[in-house]
Amino acid sequence: MRTIKLTIEYDGTNFSGWQIQAKGERTVQDEIKKNLEKILGEKITLMGAGRTDCGVHAVGQVAHFQTNSNLDPKTILKALNGNLSNDIVILKSIKVKNNFHAQYCAKSKIYRYTILNRNIPSAHTKVFCHYCPQSLDIEIMKKAAEKFVGKKDFKSVAAIDVAKRKAGKPIDTVRTIQKITIRKKKNIITINIEANGFLYKMVRNIVGTLIKVGLGKIKPSQISTILKAKDRKFAGPTALAKGLCLLKVKY
Repeated sequence: MRTIKLTIEYDGTNFSGWQIQAKGERTVQDEIKKNLEKILGEKITLMGAGRTDCGVHAVGQVAHFQTNSNLDPKTILKALNGNLSNDIVILKSIKVKNNFHAQYCAKSKIYRYTILNRNIPSAHTKVFCHYCPQSLDIEIMKKAAEKFVGKKDFKSVAAIDVAKRKAGKPIDTVRTIQKITIRKKKNIITINIEANGFLYKMVRNIVGTLIKVGLGKIKPSQISTILKAKDRKFAGPTALAKGLCLLKVKY
């Protein structure tokens, strides 16, 4: 039995997220799993580093599976890329130790949110950017972003995880954000957030709050109060999924 680690890039536009859905919607995990089983000639379990939501992209998603096949990882990579649809690409395929787990071994994940900030939309970047025609003050946004860094209870910027609630599982809303970086190049604003883990829609809710800060509708000093409230209604709206991309998983 061998364990193979995959690094995956995908355009999430036409997927119902990463995770296999009970209703049979198109998902990244399902497409890779089905093609792997054809290539290897056996049933496999494909585990991802994290669940990206419907419409969210990735350039550094990580997954692993175990196999009895003797196929070389490079051959598996080539075969997968030859069979997968053109909105999924396997960037790397390597053999790792059998105790490797894509999710549980991860030390942190980095997500990037991209905003097109100009008064005219774009025909080319519209699939991968959130479009904001109003001018955003990124210096004020940077000051607000500092308030999110550290080990905190992020309940105010977490959506309800319906699956966990139905299963009766307690939801721990404490996470540690290690870094938030906001940069602007011409009309493109990027917000990188690195944390030891993320709650459901946490990044998009943080970004939605930061956008309101950039528009002058929330003051940076209010962020601490919003977090202390532990109530979703006090934070900003959920930013669109298409602007979000899983950039990297660190091990």
